[in-house]
Amino acid sequence: MSGKRISLTLKVWRQESAKDAGKMATYEVKDINDEMSFLEMLDVLNEQLVTKGERPITFDHDCREGICGACGFVINGHAHSKEKEITVCQLHMRKFQDGETLVLEPWRAKAFPVLQDLMVDRSAFDRIQAAGGYTSVHTGSAVDANSILIPKVDADAAFDAATCIGCGACVASCKNASAMLFVGAKVSQFALLPQGQVERERRVKAMVERMDAEGFGNCTNEYECEAACPKGISVTNIARMNREFLKAAVTDQG
Repeated sequence: MSGKRISLTLKVWRQESAKDAGKMATYEVKDINDEMSFLEMLDVLNEQLVTKGERPITFDHDCREGICGACGFVINGHAHSKEKEITVCQLHMRKFQDGETLVLEPWRAKAFPVLQDLMVDRSAFDRIQAAGGYTSVHTGSAVDANSILIPKVDADAAFDAATCIGCGACVASCKNASAMLFVGAKVSQFALLPQGQVERERRVKAMVERMDAEGFGNCTNEYECEAACPKGISVTNIARMNREFLKAAVTDQG
């Protein structure tokens, strides 16, 4: 592997279990190829820790291609990193300077309890999704792609909302630990399409109620969620979700 070599100081949050208080630990990583991804660098550090008989650093990962949303933690105060529209697994060491100190912490949110080190429990997102983020009506067999006419602006907006990977960076970056960008994206994905109309009102009410029950905070329009989102999900989806929820509430009263 070509590239220059760098050395870094890592200050990493270590927490044995959800019941442990946790604390920061300092590690030196030397002679790291700057063509490596961030997670590959952590793999190198973990190999060194295992060799010394120490417990490796726990962190979430799966596809390592920026698709699954599994990876994610805070680097120097930024969810994923200060780079725009990128996940930790897509972050490369060439973005850092030789001798730099990096502080690594897990997502901090009541609804995302720390399980171990940099790994948190994000199953709250799964429960919100299960509350209504799907279509259950009978749609029959697949039809010709052009048989249901959808305005391009709506199709594009629905597709953009559907790119949300549920990584939780929006929650971690928000001072209120709000999940409204995530929920807004999931609501918008179906509210914009014909297939989502049958359950439109039930969906938004169920997902918002589940979000509140999980303990996420409210949105105060700081826009940090949009800035931290690796897929660039727009806060306009939050506005759409609020409109959908208000219409559903008015319909109930009627």
